[in-house]
Amino acid sequence: MRDRIISVSGAPYDGHSRETMLESVARIGFSHLEPAFIVGYTDPFDESAFKSDEAKDWRRALDTAGVACHAMSSHIDLGFDDAVAVFTGRMEFAAALGARVIATNAAARVRETSFMRNIEVLLKRAEALGLIIALENPGDGSDNLINIADDGVALIERLGSPCLRLNYDAANTASHRPGLGDYAEDAIRALPSSAHAHIKDVRRMEEGWIFAPIGEGDIGCVRLLKAIAALPDFPISIELPLRLHRDADAKPIRRTEPVPIEAIEKALTRSLLVVRQALGNPK
Repeated sequence: MRDRIISVSGAPYDGHSRETMLESVARIGFSHLEPAFIVGYTDPFDESAFKSDEAKDWRRALDTAGVACHAMSSHIDLGFDDAVAVFTGRMEFAAALGARVIATNAAARVRETSFMRNIEVLLKRAEALGLIIALENPGDGSDNLINIADDGVALIERLGSPCLRLNYDAANTASHRPGLGDYAEDAIRALPSSAHAHIKDVRRMEEGWIFAPIGEGDIGCVRLLKAIAALPDFPISIELPLRLHRDADAKPIRRTEPVPIEAIEKALTRSLLVVRQALGNPK
């Protein structure tokens, strides 16, 4: 049995330099980083961030830190008119970093027709690059092609491509469909159709949804992780966007100042311990 890949998302390090992030990730004990390019979650960026020279700089920085890349997050709506061109560039960038999985949203339900047209092209390009496109459920409360796990499972079955799977996120469901209630069970339903999963926790507070270290929120992450433990090679990523919270309407709100490195490392160290214990691998 191979060692399970436990990545850490770059989202907790929003506002810090790449070098500071990679040094911290390695210090905590993570072997893999999941770079995060998510509008509203991180510092603003444009498509120049995905040029080949940028990919080479990233690869050198990863190699220097002794950290690998299995997955990358780069969320867009794949139903937009420019989605094929934009996401092709991001897939090429992810592949250059060594990633095998690239996470994105599917599309707003009103763009289902254009999504189906675009995904046909993108799946051919993903196959050529050796990538899996992993569709992630959103957290903003809108009507998406994937609102709950059953939607995602049905979409994967409908398209029937080995290059298309889910990257399910139970914490997103909490703010996206709060009436669902059992978020861990919903995510467990998604596992057979998934290539990867984001593990993050969140607490419902008066001001909205506040992200918390794994096991300290309302999601039931330990129960989800114990289900994942039965899938020996299933890769996961700890995603803890500490600079953010979602307001009562599920809109992401980003703090003015980055979270101090010490606070990030404390939360990630606690989270990694809980994750490893739940997976039956405390080391």
